[in-house]
Amino acid sequence: MRFSLWPTTAQRWEDFHEAAAYAAATGWDGVWAADHFMPNTSPAEGPMLECFTVLAGLATTVPRVRLGSLVAGNTYRHPAVLAKMVSTLDVLSGGRAVLGLGAGWQENEHRAYGIEFSDVKGRLARLEEACAVVRGLLDEDRTTVDGRYYALRDAPLEPKPVQARLPLLVGGGGEKVTLRIVARWADEWNTWGTPEHLAAKGRVLDRHCEAVGRDPKEVTRSAQVLVDLEGLGAPIGRPMPTVSGSVARLQELMGGYVAAGVGEFVLPDWNLGTGSARRDVMDRFLGEVAAPFREA
Repeated sequence: MRFSLWPTTAQRWEDFHEAAAYAAATGWDGVWAADHFMPNTSPAEGPMLECFTVLAGLATTVPRVRLGSLVAGNTYRHPAVLAKMVSTLDVLSGGRAVLGLGAGWQENEHRAYGIEFSDVKGRLARLEEACAVVRGLLDEDRTTVDGRYYALRDAPLEPKPVQARLPLLVGGGGEKVTLRIVARWADEWNTWGTPEHLAAKGRVLDRHCEAVGRDPKEVTRSAQVLVDLEGLGAPIGRPMPTVSGSVARLQELMGGYVAAGVGEFVLPDWNLGTGSARRDVMDRFLGEVAAPFREA
């Protein structure tokens, strides 16, 4: 099982970079960045680093770990532009990029910046076409897509990624459409939730994979919850799934994820503070909680 860190982009670059560099130096497998332009609060006040600029900064200063968006909002950039960005990120990082992509959900960003915000059905339809655009550009010499929302004509993308196949991760848990998109297009899938939640959603994903003639094992699954290890996590005031308890309780949680087919656990740092307080939790989590489940 992989273990990765998800530093919040609602912090100073120096603090984000410190967390990522420490993760790379101490054996974590990946670092993820969210894709938002402003807080989802009212009033929407406070800093928010831009996802792909942050990842580019990490690509040339932080070694070894995978670097990905969790997840890019499809509505924020034309998917052809996004494919160019992530291909360049892969080149900068020496083949460590992952493109996490989702339909986009944070309405206040769209309203503030004048970005079209359609209903769920419209955003998911755009996401599915975007997957075709991105996959074609990353993999093929030339790409033509004649969609309702995106149209490409003999479009090139050079340089190609360093990786033979740059992973496309699709985020979300909608059972009728999102998981069907995952089954058709994704190398990886991510959603919030406990092992029970992941197991139930995973069974739905398996059925979608079978419907499109794909082996469900081809899709790597990842998940996250906020972790409060023996009272070391602080409340964040948001209704995110949170698991509290001892090392033994959190090891039980990880065992549940393994049983549910999850191949990567992502630890958000959102409630862990900064500096030495965050490093202490990271060390205890990786060294005590994760140790029995780590990939050899």
